[in-house]
Amino acid sequence: MKTIILKSASSYLLPVLLLFSVFILLRGHYLPGGGFVGGLVAAIAFVLDAFSNGLDKTKSVLKIHPGFLMPLGLLIAFLSGVSPIIFSDLPLMTGLWVENPIPVIGAIGSALFFDLGVYLVVIGASLTIIFTISESA
Repeated sequence: MKTIILKSASSYLLPVLLLFSVFILLRGHYLPGGGFVGGLVAAIAFVLDAFSNGLDKTKSVLKIHPGFLMPLGLLIAFLSGVSPIIFSDLPLMTGLWVENPIPVIGAIGSALFFDLGVYLVVIGASLTIIFTISESA
């Protein structure tokens, strides 16, 4: 399914969908969204690019195998979960927050890093599954 319309549209949609997935990731602190939904949107952006431009070109855009994102995301989520034990005398998974919020992002805390870890795990798992299935077909 490599039509010229899909090919030209996907070159514009990939960066827009990736930016939208980051927006959903950052929005998840205050409203619905977060790492899981943002990761799915990012994975869909790469799947759309693979449909239109081919799997090899999409893999060259990614630069790394998506399977490497899963352990990295798990490590980030784990460290954000145990950070209250390491940096203070609080229980596991207690939110730690920076005192001064950043203008665009807002208040940065351990929940953001947990969502970032989930984001990376979802992208890595989704793309690994989809790329494996499409390579075998």
